[in-house]
Amino acid sequence: MPEEYEVHGPHDHAVEHAGHHDADPFASRMAVITAILATIGALCAYQSGNSENLALYYKNEAAIKKTEASNQWNYYQAKGEKQNLAELGAALSAGNTDAHAKFLADVDKYKQQKEPIRAKAEAIEKEVVDNDARSEALLHGHHRWAQATTLIQVAIALCAITLLTRKKWLRNLSFVVAGAGVITGALALFSA
Repeated sequence: MPEEYEVHGPHDHAVEHAGHHDADPFASRMAVITAILATIGALCAYQSGNSENLALYYKNEAAIKKTEASNQWNYYQAKGEKQNLAELGAALSAGNTDAHAKFLADVDKYKQQKEPIRAKAEAIEKEVVDNDARSEALLHGHHRWAQATTLIQVAIALCAITLLTRKKWLRNLSFVVAGAGVITGALALFSA
């Protein structure tokens, strides 16, 4: 008993039947075209999934970086609040005392500590924007790859029907749909 089951569609039977029982060149050509389209369709489907996964990866990275930037801004705000308290302490203390001098030193210290924190938060926010842009571009590519896959699958189905009906107009239609699928796949490839 086989461990794996194979499920064949109607077009698979038509292609197999035409390949084994006919010496007809029309059927042989259509079988080869169907096999080529199936290969191209598989590549497009792979690229579609790959683009989607990368888009999700960069969207996740953007979310992580956004949290990291938020943490930096919270840290910046905490330093600002400490600076404000030190300024208040300096304003409330007598001008020539040690406490006044300590408060002024703390004000300077917090001012100096805030700047690198702000710069880091802004740099992280830039990474968020970059990751979001990458994600959007990849998601657009995913849609193109999915459209190409769909068109090629329709072309394969039309090829199978062409084998059964032997209509030339249907063969030509399958070529047009296949061409549209290949062009859409090429657009996805070169827009990445």
